[in-house]
Amino acid sequence: MGLFSRKNNESATAVATLPVDPALAALTGEYAIDPAHSSIGFTVRHAMVTNVRGSFGEHEGTLTLNGENPAASSASIDVRIASVDTGIGDRDNHLRSGDFFDAETFPLMTFRSTEAAHLGGDTYRIKGDLTIKDVTRPLAIDLEFNGSATDPYGNQRVGFEGSAEILRSEWGLTWNAALETGGVMVSDKVKLNFDISAIKNAG
Repeated sequence: MGLFSRKNNESATAVATLPVDPALAALTGEYAIDPAHSSIGFTVRHAMVTNVRGSFGEHEGTLTLNGENPAASSASIDVRIASVDTGIGDRDNHLRSGDFFDAETFPLMTFRSTEAAHLGGDTYRIKGDLTIKDVTRPLAIDLEFNGSATDPYGNQRVGFEGSAEILRSEWGLTWNAALETGGVMVSDKVKLNFDISAIKNAG
């Protein structure tokens, strides 16, 4: 997405010359996303004046981190559409219906990364393919590395948070309703939010 304009053209040079952080290199390995301590959500403008926030309670995924060569890192995430939760049951059922996600026919939303880069400091960019319903389109996400820690159970954890903006119509989510005062019920622009905690696999 051409939505991340924070970095200029000098980023390509910076990515190629950034020194390896020994602490980050030590985190190299396979990780499983912990759904109990992670959140995948969205924010969308409703009736032109307010925001509706929701999340998907059921998701799973893996991260392959390469601290010495971040470009070799990757991510894979599966989200169960039926787990959508905006706090209002009728609205959630509408989102699951054929007007929106058609969760019965297309139960999963998936992301498969194709490229990763270190932009400097704790900022990373991951690009990949987002599939919603039967439509696959490219998605880029800027992520902040929140750090690593060993939890009380001896698990090594890493944390990332980030966001991206999409136009839902590009994935075939086109339902809407006109307002008497002008405008539409649901905006085309949707902000995706990611707060990820992942546990390093043993071995």
